[in-house]
Amino acid sequence: MKDFRDDVDVVVVGAGPTGLALAIGLRQYGLDVAVVEKEARGKREARAGIVWQRALEVLGDLGCAEEMLAEGVPLRRVEVFAEGRRVGAMRFGCGGTAFPYPLSIEQDAVERLLGERLAAVGGVVRWSTEALAVRTRDDGAEVDLRLPDGGTATVRCGWVVGCEGSHSLVRRQLGIPFEGERRPNLQCVQLNAEADWKHPYHRDRSYFFLERGASLGVSPRPGGGYRFFCFRTDPEPELQRPPGLEEMRELVARTAHDPGVRLTPTDPPWANRARFQDRLARTLRSGRALLAGDSAHLWAPIGGHGLNTGLRGAHNLAWKLASVHRGWAVDALLDTYGTEQRLTAQKVMREMRHNLLELPPDPLTLLGIRLAGPRLMGSERFAERIRTTLSDLAMGHRESALSQGGAGDRLADPPVTVAGRRRRLHDLLAYGRWTLLVAPGARLDDDRLRAAVHGCAMPVEIFRPRLDPGMERRLPGPALVLVRPDRHTGLSTDRVEVLEAYMRRWFVRNS
Repeated sequence: MKDFRDDVDVVVVGAGPTGLALAIGLRQYGLDVAVVEKEARGKREARAGIVWQRALEVLGDLGCAEEMLAEGVPLRRVEVFAEGRRVGAMRFGCGGTAFPYPLSIEQDAVERLLGERLAAVGGVVRWSTEALAVRTRDDGAEVDLRLPDGGTATVRCGWVVGCEGSHSLVRRQLGIPFEGERRPNLQCVQLNAEADWKHPYHRDRSYFFLERGASLGVSPRPGGGYRFFCFRTDPEPELQRPPGLEEMRELVARTAHDPGVRLTPTDPPWANRARFQDRLARTLRSGRALLAGDSAHLWAPIGGHGLNTGLRGAHNLAWKLASVHRGWAVDALLDTYGTEQRLTAQKVMREMRHNLLELPPDPLTLLGIRLAGPRLMGSERFAERIRTTLSDLAMGHRESALSQGGAGDRLADPPVTVAGRRRRLHDLLAYGRWTLLVAPGARLDDDRLRAAVHGCAMPVEIFRPRLDPGMERRLPGPALVLVRPDRHTGLSTDRVEVLEAYMRRWFVRNS
Protein backbone atom coordinates (compact mmCIF):
# COMPACT_ATOMS: atom_id res chain seq x y z
CA MET A 1 0.00 0.00 0.00
CA LYS A 2 1.49 3.33 -1.02
CA ASP A 3 3.05 5.32 1.87
CA PHE A 4 2.05 2.61 4.35
CA ARG A 5 3.84 -0.37 5.75
CA ASP A 6 2.02 -3.66 5.29
CA ASP A 7 1.07 -3.56 8.94
CA VAL A 8 1.30 -1.18 11.91
CA ASP A 9 0.78 -1.51 15.63
CA VAL A 10 -2.20 0.84 15.87
CA VAL A 11 -4.50 2.59 13.40
CA VAL A 12 -6.09 5.72 14.85
CA VAL A 13 -9.12 6.83 12.86
CA GLY A 14 -9.59 10.59 13.17
CA ALA A 15 -7.09 13.44 13.54
CA GLY A 16 -8.94 15.62 16.00
CA PRO A 17 -7.42 16.50 19.40
CA THR A 18 -8.21 13.07 20.91
CA GLY A 19 -6.76 11.11 18.01
CA LEU A 20 -3.63 13.26 17.85
CA ALA A 21 -3.08 13.06 21.61
CA LEU A 22 -3.51 9.28 21.55
CA ALA A 23 -1.04 8.92 18.70
CA ILE A 24 1.52 11.06 20.53
CA GLY A 25 1.21 8.94 23.67
CA LEU A 26 1.58 5.72 21.69
CA ARG A 27 4.61 7.06 19.81
CA GLN A 28 6.24 8.02 23.12
CA TYR A 29 5.99 4.32 24.00
CA GLY A 30 7.60 3.40 20.69
CA LEU A 31 4.55 2.01 18.89
CA ASP A 32 4.13 2.30 15.13
CA VAL A 33 0.96 4.37 14.62
CA ALA A 34 -1.00 5.29 11.50
CA VAL A 35 -3.41 8.23 11.92
CA VAL A 36 -5.95 8.37 9.08
CA GLU A 37 -8.24 11.33 8.49
CA LYS A 38 -10.80 11.68 5.70
CA GLU A 39 -10.51 15.47 5.62
CA ALA A 40 -7.82 17.06 3.48
CA ARG A 41 -6.34 19.10 6.33
CA GLY A 42 -6.74 20.03 9.97
CA LYS A 43 -9.64 22.15 11.12
CA ARG A 44 -9.52 25.89 10.58
CA GLU A 45 -12.44 26.60 12.92
CA ALA A 46 -12.12 27.96 16.45
CA ARG A 47 -14.53 25.47 18.11
CA ALA A 48 -13.63 24.54 21.72
CA GLY A 49 -11.96 27.40 23.57
CA ILE A 50 -10.63 26.32 26.98
CA VAL A 51 -8.20 23.77 28.39
CA TRP A 52 -8.54 23.13 32.13
CA GLN A 53 -5.71 22.42 34.56
CA ARG A 54 -5.85 18.62 34.55
CA ALA A 55 -5.80 18.53 30.75
CA LEU A 56 -2.77 20.83 30.82
CA GLU A 57 -1.02 18.21 32.96
CA VAL A 58 -1.95 15.67 30.28
CA LEU A 59 -0.43 17.90 27.61
CA GLY A 60 2.66 18.21 29.80
CA ASP A 61 3.05 14.43 29.80
CA LEU A 62 2.65 14.48 26.01
CA GLY A 63 5.39 17.09 25.68
CA CYS A 64 3.45 20.07 24.35
CA ALA A 65 2.09 22.03 27.32
CA GLU A 66 4.67 24.81 27.04
CA GLU A 67 3.75 25.42 23.40
CA MET A 68 0.09 25.64 24.38
CA LEU A 69 0.87 28.12 27.16
CA ALA A 70 2.87 30.27 24.76
CA GLU A 71 -0.11 30.62 22.42
CA GLY A 72 -2.96 30.72 24.93
CA VAL A 73 -4.25 33.19 27.49
CA PRO A 74 -4.37 32.16 31.17
CA LEU A 75 -7.76 32.87 32.73
CA ARG A 76 -7.35 34.12 36.28
CA ARG A 77 -10.73 35.56 37.23
CA VAL A 78 -14.43 35.48 36.38
CA GLU A 79 -17.12 38.05 37.22
CA VAL A 80 -20.79 37.07 37.39
CA PHE A 81 -23.86 39.25 36.76
CA ALA A 82 -27.52 38.31 37.12
CA GLU A 83 -30.23 40.45 35.55
CA GLY A 84 -27.75 43.30 35.21
CA ARG A 85 -26.54 43.22 38.81
CA ARG A 86 -23.04 42.14 39.79
CA VAL A 87 -23.22 38.98 41.90
CA GLY A 88 -19.53 38.57 42.63
CA ALA A 89 -16.18 37.43 41.34
CA MET A 90 -14.04 34.33 41.70
CA ARG A 91 -10.45 33.51 40.84
CA PHE A 92 -9.74 30.47 38.70
CA GLY A 93 -6.32 29.60 40.13
CA CYS A 94 -5.67 26.20 41.74
CA GLY A 95 -2.71 25.21 43.88
CA GLY A 96 -0.83 21.94 43.83
CA THR A 97 -0.18 21.83 40.09
CA ALA A 98 2.39 23.23 37.67
CA PHE A 99 -0.56 24.67 35.70
CA PRO A 100 -2.56 26.78 38.16
CA TYR A 101 -4.82 28.53 35.60
CA PRO A 102 -7.08 27.28 32.82
CA LEU A 103 -6.03 28.32 29.34
CA SER A 104 -8.03 30.13 26.71
CA ILE A 105 -6.89 28.57 23.45
CA GLU A 106 -9.04 27.59 20.50
CA GLN A 107 -9.30 24.12 19.05
CA ASP A 108 -7.64 24.89 15.73
CA ALA A 109 -4.50 25.99 17.60
CA VAL A 110 -4.67 22.92 19.87
CA GLU A 111 -4.85 20.62 16.84
CA ARG A 112 -2.00 22.41 15.07
CA LEU A 113 0.30 22.18 18.11
CA LEU A 114 -0.62 18.53 18.70
CA GLY A 115 0.14 17.85 15.04
CA GLU A 116 3.54 19.48 15.39
CA ARG A 117 4.27 17.39 18.47
CA LEU A 118 3.20 14.21 16.68
CA ALA A 119 5.62 15.00 13.86
CA ALA A 120 8.38 15.61 16.42
CA VAL A 121 7.93 12.10 17.87
CA GLY A 122 7.98 10.51 14.44
CA GLY A 123 4.26 10.33 13.69
CA VAL A 124 2.33 11.49 10.66
CA VAL A 125 -1.31 12.10 9.72
CA ARG A 126 -2.53 10.54 6.48
CA TRP A 127 -4.90 13.24 5.23
CA SER A 128 -7.63 12.57 2.64
CA THR A 129 -7.61 8.94 3.76
CA GLU A 130 -11.02 7.62 4.77
CA ALA A 131 -11.70 4.50 6.80
CA LEU A 132 -14.36 2.46 4.97
CA ALA A 133 -14.59 -0.73 7.05
CA VAL A 134 -13.09 -2.32 10.15
CA ARG A 135 -12.65 -6.02 10.88
CA THR A 136 -11.23 -7.45 14.09
CA ARG A 137 -9.63 -10.80 14.86
CA ASP A 138 -8.32 -12.35 18.03
CA ASP A 139 -4.78 -11.24 17.15
CA GLY A 140 -5.39 -7.96 15.35
CA ALA A 141 -7.57 -5.95 12.99
CA GLU A 142 -7.87 -4.79 9.41
CA VAL A 143 -8.98 -1.37 8.18
CA ASP A 144 -10.13 -0.78 4.60
CA LEU A 145 -9.18 2.70 3.38
CA ARG A 146 -9.99 5.03 0.52
CA LEU A 147 -6.72 6.71 -0.45
CA PRO A 148 -6.20 10.30 -1.62
CA ASP A 149 -6.06 9.18 -5.29
CA GLY A 150 -9.46 7.44 -4.97
CA GLY A 151 -8.04 3.96 -4.79
CA THR A 152 -8.58 1.56 -1.91
CA ALA A 153 -6.28 -0.51 0.25
CA THR A 154 -6.29 -2.51 3.45
CA VAL A 155 -3.91 -1.98 6.37
CA ARG A 156 -3.34 -4.69 8.97
CA CYS A 157 -2.81 -3.60 12.56
CA GLY A 158 -2.64 -4.88 16.08
CA TRP A 159 -5.33 -2.47 17.24
CA VAL A 160 -7.72 0.12 15.83
CA VAL A 161 -9.09 3.10 17.77
CA GLY A 162 -12.06 5.18 16.63
CA CYS A 163 -11.52 8.88 17.37
CA GLU A 164 -13.56 10.24 14.46
CA GLY A 165 -16.48 11.80 16.31
CA SER A 166 -20.17 11.32 16.93
CA HIS A 167 -20.80 9.52 13.61
CA SER A 168 -17.96 7.07 14.27
CA LEU A 169 -17.55 4.42 11.58
CA VAL A 170 -15.55 2.27 14.00
CA ARG A 171 -18.35 2.30 16.56
CA ARG A 172 -20.98 1.48 13.93
CA GLN A 173 -18.87 -1.31 12.41
CA LEU A 174 -18.48 -2.87 15.84
CA GLY A 175 -22.24 -2.66 16.44
CA ILE A 176 -21.81 -0.75 19.71
CA PRO A 177 -24.96 1.20 20.69
CA PHE A 178 -24.54 4.95 21.25
CA GLU A 179 -27.04 5.31 24.05
CA GLY A 180 -28.74 8.56 25.01
CA GLU A 181 -30.95 11.24 23.57
CA ARG A 182 -31.13 14.75 22.20
CA ARG A 183 -30.96 17.58 24.74
CA PRO A 184 -34.27 19.44 24.20
CA ASN A 185 -34.73 23.21 24.24
CA LEU A 186 -31.05 24.03 24.41
CA GLN A 187 -28.79 25.70 21.88
CA CYS A 188 -25.46 27.48 22.00
CA VAL A 189 -24.72 30.48 19.80
CA GLN A 190 -21.15 31.73 19.56
CA LEU A 191 -19.25 34.60 18.00
CA ASN A 192 -15.64 35.79 18.14
CA ALA A 193 -15.71 39.58 18.25
CA GLU A 194 -14.20 42.80 19.55
CA ALA A 195 -16.60 44.63 21.87
CA ASP A 196 -17.23 48.30 22.49
CA TRP A 197 -19.25 48.14 25.70
CA LYS A 198 -19.29 49.23 29.33
CA HIS A 199 -17.19 46.39 30.73
CA PRO A 200 -13.43 46.93 30.86
CA TYR A 201 -11.20 44.57 28.87
CA HIS A 202 -8.83 42.45 30.92
CA ARG A 203 -6.77 39.85 29.08
CA ASP A 204 -7.16 37.36 31.95
CA ARG A 205 -10.77 38.03 32.97
CA SER A 206 -14.00 36.33 31.89
CA TYR A 207 -17.61 37.38 32.43
CA PHE A 208 -20.91 35.57 32.85
CA PHE A 209 -24.23 37.32 32.37
CA LEU A 210 -27.39 35.51 33.45
CA GLU A 211 -30.81 36.46 32.21
CA ARG A 212 -34.05 34.54 31.95
CA GLY A 213 -33.51 31.76 29.39
CA ALA A 214 -29.91 32.75 28.59
CA SER A 215 -26.44 32.40 30.08
CA LEU A 216 -23.83 34.45 28.23
CA GLY A 217 -20.14 33.70 28.75
CA VAL A 218 -17.48 36.12 27.56
CA SER A 219 -13.81 35.05 27.55
CA PRO A 220 -10.73 36.80 26.16
CA ARG A 221 -9.19 35.18 23.08
CA PRO A 222 -5.48 34.66 22.36
CA GLY A 223 -5.85 36.62 19.11
CA GLY A 224 -7.61 39.56 20.77
CA GLY A 225 -11.24 40.31 21.44
CA TYR A 226 -13.64 37.87 23.07
CA ARG A 227 -15.35 34.54 22.58
CA PHE A 228 -19.05 35.28 23.17
CA PHE A 229 -20.93 32.02 23.85
CA CYS A 230 -24.50 31.81 25.03
CA PHE A 231 -26.43 28.75 26.17
CA ARG A 232 -30.06 29.66 25.66
CA THR A 233 -33.48 28.17 25.14
CA ASP A 234 -34.36 27.07 21.61
CA PRO A 235 -37.68 28.50 20.38
CA GLU A 236 -36.76 27.81 16.71
CA PRO A 237 -35.10 24.38 16.61
CA GLU A 238 -35.36 24.31 12.81
CA LEU A 239 -33.03 27.34 12.54
CA GLN A 240 -29.60 26.05 11.49
CA ARG A 241 -27.54 28.97 10.22
CA PRO A 242 -24.84 30.53 12.44
CA PRO A 243 -25.96 33.60 14.38
CA GLY A 244 -25.62 36.88 12.56
CA LEU A 245 -23.91 39.93 14.02
CA GLU A 246 -27.18 41.64 14.89
CA GLU A 247 -28.60 38.55 16.59
CA MET A 248 -25.52 38.35 18.80
CA ARG A 249 -25.47 42.10 19.43
CA GLU A 250 -29.09 42.02 20.61
CA LEU A 251 -28.37 38.98 22.79
CA VAL A 252 -25.35 40.65 24.41
CA ALA A 253 -27.27 43.89 24.88
CA ARG A 254 -30.11 42.07 26.64
CA THR A 255 -28.07 39.77 28.89
CA ALA A 256 -25.35 42.32 29.76
CA HIS A 257 -27.91 45.17 30.09
CA ASP A 258 -25.85 47.32 27.74
CA PRO A 259 -28.10 48.61 24.91
CA GLY A 260 -25.25 50.54 23.31
CA VAL A 261 -22.91 47.58 22.84
CA ARG A 262 -21.20 47.28 19.47
CA LEU A 263 -19.54 44.10 18.18
CA THR A 264 -16.94 43.80 15.45
CA PRO A 265 -16.18 40.26 14.22
CA THR A 266 -12.58 39.10 14.56
CA ASP A 267 -10.37 38.32 11.58
CA PRO A 268 -10.73 35.49 10.74
CA PRO A 269 -14.42 35.56 11.68
CA TRP A 270 -16.10 32.71 13.47
CA ALA A 271 -19.72 32.14 14.43
CA ASN A 272 -21.55 28.95 15.29
CA ARG A 273 -24.94 27.62 16.32
CA ALA A 274 -25.03 24.19 17.94
CA ARG A 275 -27.55 21.81 19.46
CA PHE A 276 -26.66 18.78 21.49
CA GLN A 277 -27.15 15.17 22.37
CA ASP A 278 -26.11 13.37 25.53
CA ARG A 279 -24.79 9.98 24.43
CA LEU A 280 -22.43 7.31 25.75
CA ALA A 281 -21.22 4.18 23.98
CA ARG A 282 -22.34 1.03 25.78
CA THR A 283 -18.74 -0.22 25.81
CA LEU A 284 -15.47 1.39 24.75
CA ARG A 285 -13.75 -1.84 23.78
CA SER A 286 -14.57 -4.73 21.49
CA GLY A 287 -11.54 -7.02 21.35
CA ARG A 288 -8.85 -5.32 19.31
CA ALA A 289 -10.93 -2.17 18.68
CA LEU A 290 -11.54 0.75 21.04
CA LEU A 291 -13.32 4.10 21.12
CA ALA A 292 -12.15 7.47 22.41
CA GLY A 293 -13.31 11.09 22.44
CA ASP A 294 -16.61 12.01 20.80
CA SER A 295 -16.78 8.52 19.29
CA ALA A 296 -17.23 7.26 22.86
CA HIS A 297 -19.16 10.04 24.60
CA LEU A 298 -20.94 13.24 23.70
CA TRP A 299 -22.77 15.96 25.62
CA ALA A 300 -23.56 19.66 25.63
CA PRO A 301 -20.23 21.50 26.11
CA ILE A 302 -21.33 23.19 29.32
CA GLY A 303 -18.19 23.91 31.32
CA GLY A 304 -16.05 23.32 28.23
CA HIS A 305 -15.21 19.74 29.23
CA GLY A 306 -15.71 17.84 25.97
CA LEU A 307 -12.23 18.53 24.57
CA ASN A 308 -10.70 18.11 28.02
CA THR A 309 -12.36 14.75 28.70
CA GLY A 310 -11.22 13.51 25.29
CA LEU A 311 -7.61 14.50 26.00
CA ARG A 312 -7.70 12.84 29.42
CA GLY A 313 -9.17 9.69 27.89
CA ALA A 314 -6.44 9.53 25.24
CA HIS A 315 -3.85 9.97 27.98
CA ASN A 316 -5.39 7.06 29.92
CA LEU A 317 -5.69 4.81 26.88
CA ALA A 318 -2.24 5.34 25.36
CA TRP A 319 -0.18 3.96 28.24
CA LYS A 320 -2.53 1.03 28.80
CA LEU A 321 -2.69 0.04 25.14
CA ALA A 322 1.07 0.37 24.81
CA SER A 323 1.69 -1.68 27.97
CA VAL A 324 -0.49 -4.53 26.75
CA HIS A 325 0.87 -4.40 23.20
CA ARG A 326 4.48 -4.48 24.38
CA GLY A 327 3.78 -7.46 26.62
CA TRP A 328 4.37 -5.60 29.87
CA ALA A 329 0.85 -5.97 31.25
CA VAL A 330 -2.01 -8.44 31.12
CA ASP A 331 -4.89 -7.84 28.72
CA ALA A 332 -7.27 -7.01 31.58
CA LEU A 333 -5.37 -3.75 32.13
CA LEU A 334 -6.77 -2.46 28.85
CA ASP A 335 -10.33 -3.23 29.96
CA THR A 336 -9.90 -0.72 32.80
CA TYR A 337 -9.67 2.09 30.23
CA GLY A 338 -13.27 1.51 29.16
CA THR A 339 -14.70 1.27 32.67
CA GLU A 340 -12.76 4.30 33.90
CA GLN A 341 -13.54 6.50 30.91
CA ARG A 342 -17.26 5.64 30.87
CA LEU A 343 -17.50 6.52 34.58
CA THR A 344 -15.59 9.74 33.95
CA ALA A 345 -17.98 10.69 31.16
CA GLN A 346 -20.99 9.92 33.35
CA LYS A 347 -19.57 12.08 36.14
CA VAL A 348 -18.97 15.00 33.80
CA MET A 349 -22.47 14.69 32.33
CA ARG A 350 -23.99 14.64 35.81
CA GLU A 351 -21.99 17.59 37.10
CA MET A 352 -22.58 19.76 34.04
CA ARG A 353 -26.34 19.16 34.22
CA HIS A 354 -26.19 21.07 37.52
CA ASN A 355 -23.94 23.89 36.30
CA LEU A 356 -26.12 26.87 37.25
CA LEU A 357 -23.63 29.32 35.83
CA GLU A 358 -24.01 28.17 32.22
CA LEU A 359 -27.44 26.55 31.95
CA PRO A 360 -30.21 28.95 30.85
CA PRO A 361 -31.80 30.00 34.17
CA ASP A 362 -35.49 30.18 34.95
CA PRO A 363 -36.92 33.00 37.14
CA LEU A 364 -36.61 30.99 40.36
CA THR A 365 -32.97 30.12 39.66
CA LEU A 366 -32.21 33.77 38.87
CA LEU A 367 -33.78 34.87 42.13
CA GLY A 368 -31.74 32.34 44.07
CA ILE A 369 -28.52 33.46 42.36
CA ARG A 370 -29.23 37.11 43.09
CA LEU A 371 -30.04 36.43 46.75
CA ALA A 372 -27.47 33.76 47.63
CA GLY A 373 -24.83 34.39 44.99
CA PRO A 374 -22.95 37.25 46.70
CA ARG A 375 -22.57 35.24 49.90
CA LEU A 376 -21.55 32.06 48.10
CA MET A 377 -19.08 33.74 45.75
CA GLY A 378 -17.59 35.53 48.75
CA SER A 379 -16.97 32.18 50.43
CA GLU A 380 -13.50 30.78 49.76
CA ARG A 381 -14.74 27.29 50.58
CA PHE A 382 -17.45 27.52 47.91
CA ALA A 383 -15.05 29.05 45.39
CA GLU A 384 -12.50 26.30 46.01
CA ARG A 385 -15.13 23.66 45.40
CA ILE A 386 -16.09 25.26 42.07
CA ARG A 387 -12.45 25.64 41.00
CA THR A 388 -11.69 22.02 41.86
CA THR A 389 -14.69 20.78 39.90
CA LEU A 390 -13.88 22.83 36.81
CA SER A 391 -10.18 22.01 36.89
CA ASP A 392 -10.81 18.20 36.87
CA LEU A 393 -7.98 17.85 39.40
CA ALA A 394 -10.28 15.94 41.77
CA MET A 395 -11.57 13.58 39.09
CA GLY A 396 -10.36 10.11 39.98
CA HIS A 397 -10.78 6.38 39.42
CA ARG A 398 -11.53 4.98 42.86
CA GLU A 399 -14.18 2.64 41.41
CA SER A 400 -11.70 1.07 38.99
CA ALA A 401 -10.52 -2.52 39.33
CA LEU A 402 -7.02 -1.07 38.97
CA SER A 403 -7.43 0.96 42.20
CA GLN A 404 -6.72 -0.92 45.44
CA GLY A 405 -6.46 0.16 49.07
CA GLY A 406 -8.44 3.38 48.60
CA ALA A 407 -6.31 4.45 45.62
CA GLY A 408 -7.46 5.99 42.34
CA ASP A 409 -7.15 9.73 42.96
CA ARG A 410 -4.77 11.99 41.14
CA LEU A 411 -1.61 12.20 43.23
CA ALA A 412 -1.12 15.57 44.95
CA ASP A 413 1.94 17.61 44.00
CA PRO A 414 3.50 19.05 47.17
CA PRO A 415 7.17 20.03 47.50
CA VAL A 416 9.39 17.14 48.62
CA THR A 417 13.04 16.40 49.29
CA VAL A 418 14.70 13.43 47.60
CA ALA A 419 18.38 12.62 48.18
CA GLY A 420 18.87 16.10 49.61
CA ARG A 421 17.31 17.85 46.61
CA ARG A 422 14.14 19.96 46.70
CA ARG A 423 11.62 19.01 44.04
CA ARG A 424 7.92 18.85 43.29
CA LEU A 425 6.48 15.39 43.82
CA HIS A 426 5.27 15.20 40.23
CA ASP A 427 8.86 15.71 39.08
CA LEU A 428 9.47 12.14 40.27
CA LEU A 429 6.75 10.76 38.00
CA ALA A 430 7.04 9.91 34.32
CA TYR A 431 4.47 9.00 31.68
CA GLY A 432 6.60 6.10 30.44
CA ARG A 433 6.59 4.14 33.71
CA TRP A 434 5.01 3.52 37.11
CA THR A 435 6.44 5.04 40.29
CA LEU A 436 6.62 3.45 43.74
CA LEU A 437 6.74 5.99 46.57
CA VAL A 438 8.05 4.66 49.88
CA ALA A 439 7.56 6.58 53.12
CA PRO A 440 11.01 7.61 54.42
CA GLY A 441 10.55 5.99 57.83
CA ALA A 442 8.96 2.79 56.57
CA ARG A 443 10.69 -0.33 57.89
CA LEU A 444 10.52 -2.46 54.78
CA ASP A 445 12.88 -4.90 53.14
CA ASP A 446 14.41 -2.90 50.28
CA ASP A 447 15.60 -6.02 48.46
CA ARG A 448 12.10 -7.45 48.55
CA LEU A 449 10.62 -4.16 47.30
CA ARG A 450 13.02 -4.05 44.38
CA ALA A 451 12.35 -7.68 43.54
CA ALA A 452 8.59 -7.05 43.57
CA VAL A 453 8.70 -4.22 41.06
CA HIS A 454 11.77 -5.01 38.98
CA GLY A 455 10.70 -8.60 38.51
CA CYS A 456 7.94 -7.31 36.22
CA ALA A 457 8.29 -6.24 32.59
CA MET A 458 6.52 -2.93 33.31
CA PRO A 459 9.08 -0.19 34.11
CA VAL A 460 8.86 1.03 37.73
CA GLU A 461 11.08 3.48 39.62
CA ILE A 462 11.31 3.65 43.43
CA PHE A 463 11.64 6.89 45.44
CA ARG A 464 11.60 7.78 49.13
CA PRO A 465 10.41 11.41 49.13
CA ARG A 466 10.44 13.40 52.36
CA LEU A 467 7.61 15.90 52.77
CA ASP A 468 7.85 19.20 54.58
CA PRO A 469 6.49 19.13 58.15
CA GLY A 470 2.71 19.45 58.16
CA MET A 471 2.33 18.33 54.52
CA GLU A 472 1.75 14.64 55.29
CA ARG A 473 -1.99 15.00 54.82
CA ARG A 474 -1.42 15.80 51.14
CA LEU A 475 -0.47 12.18 50.43
CA PRO A 476 -2.09 8.80 51.11
CA GLY A 477 -1.16 7.50 54.55
CA PRO A 478 0.24 4.00 53.82
CA ALA A 479 3.96 3.35 53.55
CA LEU A 480 3.74 2.26 49.91
CA VAL A 481 1.98 4.22 47.16
CA LEU A 482 2.18 2.89 43.62
CA VAL A 483 1.50 5.61 41.03
CA ARG A 484 0.32 4.99 37.48
CA PRO A 485 1.92 6.70 34.46
CA ASP A 486 -1.05 9.11 34.31
CA ARG A 487 -0.48 10.49 37.86
CA HIS A 488 -3.30 8.51 39.47
CA THR A 489 -2.54 6.20 42.38
CA GLY A 490 -3.05 2.50 41.74
CA LEU A 491 -2.25 0.98 45.12
CA SER A 492 -1.90 2.19 48.72
CA THR A 493 -0.68 -0.35 51.27
CA ASP A 494 1.62 -0.93 54.24
CA ARG A 495 2.44 -4.51 53.25
CA VAL A 496 4.97 -5.70 50.71
CA GLU A 497 3.02 -8.90 50.09
CA VAL A 498 0.03 -6.81 48.93
CA LEU A 499 2.32 -4.97 46.51
CA GLU A 500 3.64 -8.30 45.24
CA ALA A 501 0.12 -9.63 44.66
CA TYR A 502 -0.87 -6.43 42.82
CA MET A 503 2.15 -6.69 40.53
CA ARG A 504 1.38 -10.33 39.78
CA ARG A 505 -2.24 -9.51 38.98
CA TRP A 506 -1.59 -6.74 36.45
CA PHE A 507 1.89 -7.18 35.04
CA VAL A 508 3.81 -9.80 33.12
CA ARG A 509 6.81 -11.23 34.93
CA ASN A 510 10.26 -10.96 33.40
CA SER A 511 11.36 -14.27 31.94
